[in-house]
Amino acid sequence: MRFGFFVPQGWRLDLVGIDPAEQWRVMRDLAQRADAGPWESIWVYDHFHTVPLPTEEATHEAWSLVSAFAAVTENVRIGQMCTAMSYRNPAYLAKVAATADIISGGRIEMGIGGGWYEHEWRAYGYGFPPAAERLRRLDEGVQIFRQAWTTGTATLHGRHYQVDGAVVRPLPLQDGGIPLWIAGGGEKVTLKIAAKYAQYTNFDGTPEGFAHKSEILRGHCADVGTDFDAIVRSANYNVAIGRTEAEVQERLDALRARLEPYVGPEKADSALDAFRGLPAVGTPEQIVENFTALKKQGMTYAILYFPEAAYDTSGIELFEREVLPELR
Repeated sequence: MRFGFFVPQGWRLDLVGIDPAEQWRVMRDLAQRADAGPWESIWVYDHFHTVPLPTEEATHEAWSLVSAFAAVTENVRIGQMCTAMSYRNPAYLAKVAATADIISGGRIEMGIGGGWYEHEWRAYGYGFPPAAERLRRLDEGVQIFRQAWTTGTATLHGRHYQVDGAVVRPLPLQDGGIPLWIAGGGEKVTLKIAAKYAQYTNFDGTPEGFAHKSEILRGHCADVGTDFDAIVRSANYNVAIGRTEAEVQERLDALRARLEPYVGPEKADSALDAFRGLPAVGTPEQIVENFTALKKQGMTYAILYFPEAAYDTSGIELFEREVLPELR
């Protein structure tokens, strides 16, 4: 099993209380820590406004961070889970990603999806088209990526995007272009797009959800003539790890206490629903058992979120000592 983790960038209110002038240092140090350790990859989210509510707290932009991490690391791969296609013109984004790949020496991963956070869509003037349109844009944009990264130019007269001989050079350093992670579990469209184009997928990581989405993906692969087993299936996991269940609860309580001043007690408590009872919450032994079962279902790449990472790396350290060696 392969592992990456999200570097806190503020989106989930995970840099609050840290002076903005110091936030890059915190993010850089965590990236370099991963680079020197047992991690395969580091990741950021592509969002502009905080959750579970928009606030005035920092949310650092994803592709700026990707390029910065590329310049200050040497080994770890660098991705976003996931870029919203409609936030940037896809030919321009192909150029940005290719440049970042050059800076990194060929270590960029392209996580891409249709986008969902309505508040930031509207706030930034993008409107908020129906899901069907957002996914058509995703399909057309991925076609532009593939052309740009393999031939150096892109031409597409699509319903939503029109490019005519857009030059994207130099090419990415990676043979065949930057690996594509199609993120999302939409069963009729998103997983069909993944079947057509993806080297990686990223969807529901619960045992039941992962099994179900995998079978839907398998069906789409059969329909479009793709080798299902050639697509790496990944999922994201929120982590609360402790030597005892009491320590796990202490981590969750600390997270609630950090969120409450910014979003109120009800939203803070509901944010913990994304942790409670899920596979990466528990003691090391419990997490190993959960991930071992998921691995048998074909989940071979886990991307982890440690909510306290900017303030306290003891959870990362415990995971490195007692979970990774059992699963890698």
